[in-house]
Amino acid sequence: MQVEALIAEDEPLLREALLKQLQRLWPELKVVAECEDGAAALEALETHQPDLAFLDIRMPGITGIDVARALQSVSPRTQVVFVTAYDQYAIDAFEQGAVDYLLKPVTDERLLATRQRVLARRQAGMPDAAVLERLLRQLGQQPTTPQTAPPLAWITASNGRETRLVMLDDVLYFRADSKYTSVVTAHEELLLRSSLRELAAALDPQNFRQIHRATIVNMKAVASVSREDTGRGVLRLKGRDETLVVSQPFMSLFRGM
Repeated sequence: MQVEALIAEDEPLLREALLKQLQRLWPELKVVAECEDGAAALEALETHQPDLAFLDIRMPGITGIDVARALQSVSPRTQVVFVTAYDQYAIDAFEQGAVDYLLKPVTDERLLATRQRVLARRQAGMPDAAVLERLLRQLGQQPTTPQTAPPLAWITASNGRETRLVMLDDVLYFRADSKYTSVVTAHEELLLRSSLRELAAALDPQNFRQIHRATIVNMKAVASVSREDTGRGVLRLKGRDETLVVSQPFMSLFRGM
């Protein structure tokens, strides 16, 4: 029985190691996408609608938990296997739900057990969205994320030969632009040498949200979000004429707004 799968892991060596392990232990499984972050995973899920998604929980910006929350609208038939380095406190939550996990470093024995569970659940029918939602809520309440540096308060960006200090509260949105990132404020557009992926890891996720593979917006600057018939969204900014496109896979991240 062929199963199509997606791997989302931000560490290239770990992603490659899991791919080779799957090829060796689960030869009938076809990996249709390898993603280095949550944004790429959302777009690949919409495109491929795979049977299975291996999601690293802790990815910069859009986490594996965020991706799992979006599955019901992006790819509802997809089962989830979380890949985690978390301790036993978090593992207990996985054991209680109809969602599997792999603990890093992944052993052959554990991967084979996951294979059996996934195939059994596939024969049983569609994944249980309610069980997944309960698990995600439980994970969100647990202190599983290690202490990290506080989110950025300011950045330095360039305007020609001049370097400016920009407070993040003044940024409306960031947009990937070739090998640079554009920093858009109410009054000007500057250039930053950091990639959007690097920025996503350092920004406060409560204030900044990715709406497209190439765009991160300051939620304090958002006036409204509406959905077009095509499924994609249109985001309007406060006191600005331009609008920003929200890719269809990212619209699920705006539930409750």
